[in-house]
This record gives sequence, C-alpha cells and structure tokens, in this order.
Amino acid sequence: MALYIRDEAAAHLASELQKMSKAPNETETVRCTLQHEIDSIRKEPLLRERVARIQHRLSAHMGSRKPDFDMKHFTDEM
Repeated sequence: MALYIRDEAAAHLASELQKMSKAPNETETVRCTLQHEIDSIRKEPLLRERVARIQHRLSAHMGSRKPDFDMKHFTDEM
C-alpha cells in the first residue's frame, strides 16, 4: 500500500528525511521514524515509576512522615 501524505509540510519533512537517511522511499522513512518513536516511548519509565523515584528522593531528603503528627494543632499554634 502506498503512502500518501496530504499535509504539504509533513510531506516535505518526510522527503527531506528520506534524502538524509538514504531510505529507499518515503514509506520506509515514515515506518522507520514511527518505529523509532515507539521504541523511545517504550524505553521511558512509566509515570508511576517516575513518581515513585521522586517520592523516594523526597522522603530521603525530608525524612519519614510522622503518623501521629497533628496538623490542626500545629497550625493552631502558629
């Protein structure tokens, strides 16, 4: 199946990348580019993993939470 890119700017970019990468055609250029992007995204850590790392660094910096801390009492004394 042939690839038809309607957007002129996108078609120009595909053509330019094809020439730079010496790909046989624009379809192969787009396929390789899409595969590269998919691989890059899959290598990124999941949001929950990134948040867990941030929480771990923050707790190491600030110390552990105190479960018996009374925020209302603390703010009332301010």
